[in-house]
Amino acid sequence: MFSYLRTRFTSHLRERSRRRARLVSKDGRCNIEFGNVEQSRFVFLIDIWTTILDLRWRYKMTIFISAFLGSWFLFGLLWYVVAYIHKDLPEFNPSINHTPCVENINGLTSAFLFSLETQVTIGYGFRCVTEQCATAIFLLIFQSILGVIINSFMCGAILAKISRSKNRAKTITFSKNAVISKRGGKLCLLIRVANLRKSLLIGSHIYGKLLKTTITPEGETIILDQVNIEFIVDAGNENLFFISPLTIYHIIDKSSPFFHMAAETLLQQDFELVVFLDGTVEATSATCQVRTSYIPEEVLWGYRFAPIVSKTKEGKYRVDFQNFSKTVAVETPHCAFCLYNEKEAKAKEKKGYDNPGFVLSEVNETSDTKM
Repeated sequence: MFSYLRTRFTSHLRERSRRRARLVSKDGRCNIEFGNVEQSRFVFLIDIWTTILDLRWRYKMTIFISAFLGSWFLFGLLWYVVAYIHKDLPEFNPSINHTPCVENINGLTSAFLFSLETQVTIGYGFRCVTEQCATAIFLLIFQSILGVIINSFMCGAILAKISRSKNRAKTITFSKNAVISKRGGKLCLLIRVANLRKSLLIGSHIYGKLLKTTITPEGETIILDQVNIEFIVDAGNENLFFISPLTIYHIIDKSSPFFHMAAETLLQQDFELVVFLDGTVEATSATCQVRTSYIPEEVLWGYRFAPIVSKTKEGKYRVDFQNFSKTVAVETPHCAFCLYNEKEAKAKEKKGYDNPGFVLSEVNETSDTKM
């Protein structure tokens, strides 16, 4: 009993370690980190627009709020300094005929409120700049211009974050598993992909990369060696009419990296199949990329996908997403090499071959029997 539990626990840990070792998660996020980067963090501030767009929402909103509150408070201090230098504050006991730089600034709080009203152009009409101070007029102009810049940048960054095509990619889904079975008389690796919106992706293109560890003839070990995997659809892999779920497939021929794999050895392989879908969003004309990955445990040998599209009595086409990732077991050769050998053997049976060494000799039939 103890040995059985230990075996199960060891296999569970091994399975978890294998599932963690993937470069691209199922939702398309890349599992990679950079260490010992020689360049300074200052290079990210040079491209501040991309840096802001790549930030998470909590950091973006923190910067958004800090930018406005910081500018309001900073200019509030400057307005307080102007009032202090011009002796407009109540503690200086200004005379009745005294004309302040800014009306009704009595302290730091009122200076902060005037800064807020100026930058966001509220204009309650209670506090206003007079003609007495050129410094106050210059500060008013400077804050107004800077406020427009901050407002345009931060609002533009939020709008760009909301309208990024990355969010459109969330409505493109891939099947949970990939399957290997015969299609058109050939052994193929099949994946199902669906567009959850009725709006199309224009100019869609599907391709894949097989990531594995290889050792070159020179003895160099390449951890993430990339091999191109060509996926096709019956209508071609360019400019897909992506209105209903599609089944893309890769033909496992002699040039395929899956050719030397078999049903018995598939789980022993160490690879990750990353699938990409590129296209242009119809509504915004922005480019969009969707990606997912499959590890050996997620590739089912000897299965095909269940039907998903049907036609109703009213003449409409119905897509049942309950069967989107459902698979059905089918008879499949346990390796691509066996399938090709079987085809070659059947082809040879239909053909006749001449033997050059064969000589036909005629034999005269004579009867040596005497009565």
